[in-house]
Amino acid sequence: MSGKIWRRKGRRGIPAGFFFAAALAAVLASGAILLSAVRAPQDVPRPGGTLRVRGFAESPKPDLDPASGKWAFITEQIYDGLTRLDDTLQPVTSLAEYWTISKDGRTYDFFLRKGVKFHDDRELTSRDVKFSLERLVRRETNSPVRDYFLSKIAGAREFDEGKAKDVAGFRCPNASTFEIQWLNPEVSALALLSMSYCKILPRDALLAGGREFFYRPVGTGAFRFDSWVRSPMGEILGVRVERNSGYFGRKPYLDAIEFSPHYTVDHFMNREIDIIPCLSDRLRLGNNQVLEGGPWTISYLLLSCANPPFDRPLVRKALALAVDKEKLAAAVRDGEFIRRPTNNFIPPRWPDFYPIDDPALFDRARARQMLEDMGYFFDKPFPRLLLLLPAAMRMSGAGPKFADELESQLGKIEIPLAVRYYQSLREVKDYRQPFLMLVDWAMDFPDPESLVQPLFHSRAEINLANHRYAGVRVDRLLEEAARETSLSRRNELFVRIERFLGEEIPAIPLFSNDPLIVAQPYVRGLKIPLSGFSYLDARDIWLARKDLPQ
Repeated sequence: MSGKIWRRKGRRGIPAGFFFAAALAAVLASGAILLSAVRAPQDVPRPGGTLRVRGFAESPKPDLDPASGKWAFITEQIYDGLTRLDDTLQPVTSLAEYWTISKDGRTYDFFLRKGVKFHDDRELTSRDVKFSLERLVRRETNSPVRDYFLSKIAGAREFDEGKAKDVAGFRCPNASTFEIQWLNPEVSALALLSMSYCKILPRDALLAGGREFFYRPVGTGAFRFDSWVRSPMGEILGVRVERNSGYFGRKPYLDAIEFSPHYTVDHFMNREIDIIPCLSDRLRLGNNQVLEGGPWTISYLLLSCANPPFDRPLVRKALALAVDKEKLAAAVRDGEFIRRPTNNFIPPRWPDFYPIDDPALFDRARARQMLEDMGYFFDKPFPRLLLLLPAAMRMSGAGPKFADELESQLGKIEIPLAVRYYQSLREVKDYRQPFLMLVDWAMDFPDPESLVQPLFHSRAEINLANHRYAGVRVDRLLEEAARETSLSRRNELFVRIERFLGEEIPAIPLFSNDPLIVAQPYVRGLKIPLSGFSYLDARDIWLARKDLPQ
């Protein structure tokens, strides 16, 4: 096939009580060696050792289905995708040794590596790829990328509606070639296929095992499932994976990884585990390594654009000018995240995007004057606004702090505020009162579309259910971006979208949320990719400990 050819090498609760603590301590003690922070005399990678990890906000319930997006750090080690992203977000080869792209950008052919085997010794074929990606379209899989596939893959919607027995856009010309037909040119296709949801599973084994397959899963990854880490009472506390000696690529240095959302700060301080989110200032002591763990998440105040007075862009602009983002970020400060105030709708660290550092974007006096010019305060009072906060913020204590700070700020220009907590984004679809809704939004895959489309396209489900912003210019540019075959020109379109959003203010971007992780000083080769901690390549990690063989 003619076209481009690519060949490149290359969301914590902890059960409380004495019995849980004692059980977990027994599990850790049963196989743990007292760890040492003394550095090796030389930084030459050495094989061996078990890395013990706690991830970010993982569900305590074990789930090794990559399509769920849970326990993503460990599923990333068990399974592979067609492609993966390197440290700079560039797509590189994985199960696909290379691929071709048609001139119109709508057909991708992936040529699978020969001889790749699953952990149960079955050989990878294109049927496994088709089955795995088709599974993401099925409703029962409940995949975060289902809507993307429905809107982008030829025949996906017909398959979803029961009009076709399979997805026409997923084809297997032969056992080692897999083809995807997109409805439009998809310059971000390789990034999407690199996400943790799009891992390739063994078709026959999953069909035979059903959901039980994920109790003892097999993939093609550099680590293979070994066992569940259990308490003496049999409760599953975590999972252990071991080095896959038959891996097709570079082999890991580590013997094994043990992962549990139940590990605590004390386990880290006692050097019983090696990597943990920065849950306490105690973790910053000594010479522990502190690193930013990604991915890119921005907190926004969505404004109810269909509800007066927020149906007027000038009112939304005035409100944005009245908000002191530095103080709001400080109100919810904790050790686990760095919260950086931002005026950007699209994360400025994305290629071709730059921070909007304009001090004029906070001007409370100007905000007050704008509202007075529109007749508020003297002729009529400004209506009471409803601040909607995620229910989890009330439990953590961050909600009342955020609400108090924003109420104080808006009170200085006589804007009254009431507070309510929500469980689901869809709860507010029938609200008629003007509201501000705090939402944390992360890219489902590293492309501006995954942020702009669901939040700001006029027909997107989340937009329709919440702030109901109808931005004609943004819609038109999103549709143009969907047809664009040049990545650089596509980025230019999103720069223009950023500018229009800044003019129309359907939401107020507040701050980015950059999570921090802490690692013991003897953990080497630890480099967090731009795609986030969950995509860490554990093959690079080794332990510089005295108790490992020289």
